[in-house]
Amino acid sequence: PPKKPRLPPLRPGEIPGIGARPLGKPYATILIVALSLLGLLIVDLVIEPLWNPGQYGALVYSPFLYDNAWYQLAVVLPIGVFGWLLEARHGPVLVVGLFLLFGAGGSALALAVGESGGVFGAPGVALAMIAVWAVPDVLRARRGQPYDGDLLGAAVMAVAVALMPLVVSYASIVASWAGLLGGLGIGLLLSRSAVAR
Repeated sequence: PPKKPRLPPLRPGEIPGIGARPLGKPYATILIVALSLLGLLIVDLVIEPLWNPGQYGALVYSPFLYDNAWYQLAVVLPIGVFGWLLEARHGPVLVVGLFLLFGAGGSALALAVGESGGVFGAPGVALAMIAVWAVPDVLRARRGQPYDGDLLGAAVMAVAVALMPLVVSYASIVASWAGLLGGLGIGLLLSRSAVAR
C-alpha cells in the first residue's frame, strides 16, 4: 500500500502550519530600503554639497541611487522581501554584509572590468539575497523534503532583476552576475554549515 504522507517534526517555536520566525524587526533591511528610496535626495542635498567623492568614492553610495521608478521597484522590492527573510533567518550582519559586498563591491567590479557608463542601483544585491534565500529550499526540494519558501515567486523576482541591465543602461550586468553567482556560493556555504551543526 502507498505510504501515508508524514509531516516533519516541529522545530522549536513553530506552530503547526506556521513556520518558526525569530521575533524582532529587520532594522538593517528597513534602513537599506529607506536609503534606497531616498538615495537621490540624500546625495543631492547632503553628500554632493559637503563632499566631492570622485569616481571611487561614489561607489559607496551608488547602490542607493535610482532615477527610474521601474528599475527601483524591480530591485528594491526583492531587497526588502529577501533582506527581511534573511535577517529573520541569519541576523542583520549577513544582510549588511551582502549589501556591502554586492552593492559597492559589485559597482567596483563593474568599474574595474571597464563596464561603460555609470553604475547605479544594486541589482547584484537583489540577486544575491534571492539566491542565498533560495538555495536551502532548492536543496530540500531536490531531496524530496518539505521547504518553507515560494521558489516560483523568487524565480520571477530574480528574472525581473536580471533583465534590468537590458532595459536600463546604468544597471550593471557584471554586478548582477557577480551577485547571483556569489549568492549561490554563500547560500551553499550556509546550507552546509547548517547541516554540519
